[in-house]
Amino acid sequence: MSRPIVFFGTPEFAANSLRALTKVSEVCAVVTAPDKPAGRGHKLQASSVKQCAEELGIPVLQPTNLKSTEFQEELKAYGAQLFVVVAFRMLPKSVWAMPKLGTINLHASLLPDYRGAAPIQWAVMNGDKSSGVTTFFIQEKIDTGAILLQREVTIADEDTAGVLQDNLMREGADVLSETVVGLFENKLSSTEQDRIDLGRPLKEAPKIYKDTCKINWSRSAKDLHNQIRGLSPYPAAFGILEEGEEISQIKIYKSALGPKIDGKVGQIEATKEEIVVNTGSGSLRVLELQKAGKRRMDAKSFLAGHPNLSQCRFV
Repeated sequence: MSRPIVFFGTPEFAANSLRALTKVSEVCAVVTAPDKPAGRGHKLQASSVKQCAEELGIPVLQPTNLKSTEFQEELKAYGAQLFVVVAFRMLPKSVWAMPKLGTINLHASLLPDYRGAAPIQWAVMNGDKSSGVTTFFIQEKIDTGAILLQREVTIADEDTAGVLQDNLMREGADVLSETVVGLFENKLSSTEQDRIDLGRPLKEAPKIYKDTCKINWSRSAKDLHNQIRGLSPYPAAFGILEEGEEISQIKIYKSALGPKIDGKVGQIEATKEEIVVNTGSGSLRVLELQKAGKRRMDAKSFLAGHPNLSQCRFV
């Protein structure tokens, strides 16, 4: 089997690919982020990829400087013919140009659409019916290298970004394994992205900021439902609730399109079990939410502690 590779990655999304690759190649080493303080005790915590590598008995490198001569010499000593990158930071050319077969990346979109930091979230927020995964060669400009393999994944109407991420994680591991085998057996050709004409502007996937998460209730209920799905479970869309003199930030994790109601934008109609908010077009049922400093709960539980919610409004 052999097929010597070095794997670069950090989160669980990447760890799943690492597990799959050990079945089709020899993973000589893993490169991941340094351990970071986490939790109340600020104890150092290893990345998901490091934990996985240690379970599998694979050597782990955790450089703070990817341009370090010492790190690059250590990397070169493994003699890997291919580098594989999944959810890792940008590599300098002196690293990605090192192996004989090149360096490939797994991206959670159907490139050239959704180049950038948050392809999963934006696909859901935009109301897309499908997404996918792409393997491609890394080059200097991010997410623009020649495409090797792609696989489409359906997005169901109520899927959140979290659900889509899990689906793409599974498909991505399979596609990545197929790509690695194909490259070592010289059975794959690549397609330059600038040769792909979609007949429309490319969809973008910029980084998610706080403003991206804030709900503007004057938008349509459908658009807000997609925004909530696309930001759930993290970092979560939020609305500003006005309760008399009190102003609260409310994260909303789950919603559904609601019945037609009259009233101003942001007005709330609440029963003992249901929260309905008027929007710029239609209404939105808020199904799961969390007040700052409190636990996440369903609408019925939230209403038990806010019996006068109909007298409040989102602003």
